[in-house]
Amino acid sequence: MILSMKFLILGGTGSIGSAIVATLIQRGLEVLGLARSRKSADKLELAGATPIMGDIKDPGPWLDIIESTDGVVQAAATWGDDMHRVEKNLVESLLSTMSRLLPPKALIYTGGCWLYGNTGDRVATETSPLDPYEEFDGSISIIPKVLSASNIRGMVIHPAMVYEKNGGVFSHFYRDAEELGYLRVIGSEQVRWPLVHPEDLALLYALMLEKGVHGDVYNAAAVEGYPVGKISRALAQILGLPAEPRVLEIAEAIEAYGPFAEGYAIDQQMSARRAIEQLNWQPRHLDPIADLA
Repeated sequence: MILSMKFLILGGTGSIGSAIVATLIQRGLEVLGLARSRKSADKLELAGATPIMGDIKDPGPWLDIIESTDGVVQAAATWGDDMHRVEKNLVESLLSTMSRLLPPKALIYTGGCWLYGNTGDRVATETSPLDPYEEFDGSISIIPKVLSASNIRGMVIHPAMVYEKNGGVFSHFYRDAEELGYLRVIGSEQVRWPLVHPEDLALLYALMLEKGVHGDVYNAAAVEGYPVGKISRALAQILGLPAEPRVLEIAEAIEAYGPFAEGYAIDQQMSARRAIEQLNWQPRHLDPIADLA
């Protein structure tokens, strides 16, 4: 374990970032977190991190803080129409600043399983071609820059769909339950989702910071592919709702959930064997239905 090291987490109050903050602190590392608001700063302080006031849309004012750290984890997104423009500017600013610093700093860029596109019965590995749908194709140009940057320990992680008992990719099920009294799935009940719990995902980030080398790419999927219909039916039983979900076409789903809903219809499987074998990653949340219950 690396001791007496300090890392800046971008997106440290989000579903993924807050788990990363907690895990790094538990492992004895010092954590800084970018905070856009006083509310976010308070949340970071409560978790044991030091807030740094700033916005990913305007990285200039806070980039200097990186010199006092051992690296950065980029797990932030705006999830708006400007998402890729903001992310491109952010990562380019990070690379420009970090490439001039000694000793070299670590940078973990967060991609995602959706970048592999539909895999069907094929299980995506880190060597599989990226084939994202349009909303996420901006990452294609960012990833090579991170992996080829000089004087930086650049690494990439592709999380599976992140779930919690009452949140993550399951959030829309709970909204449907409350607002409609039944659940909806997008595309088909046979669509498969690779899944990972935030606690397991955060552990992989920590292992990458401790053991990863420049150019490393790791998938993070505790469950390679789980049928969404099986999830919705199990949750419906837990909540006392009709078992059979309503199946939405993609156009309907975008209207109901927003422009990123198309991702929920991607039929996908993804392997994390590389992380398990090379970093000894041992995810503990292997049964999403048990977590729901």
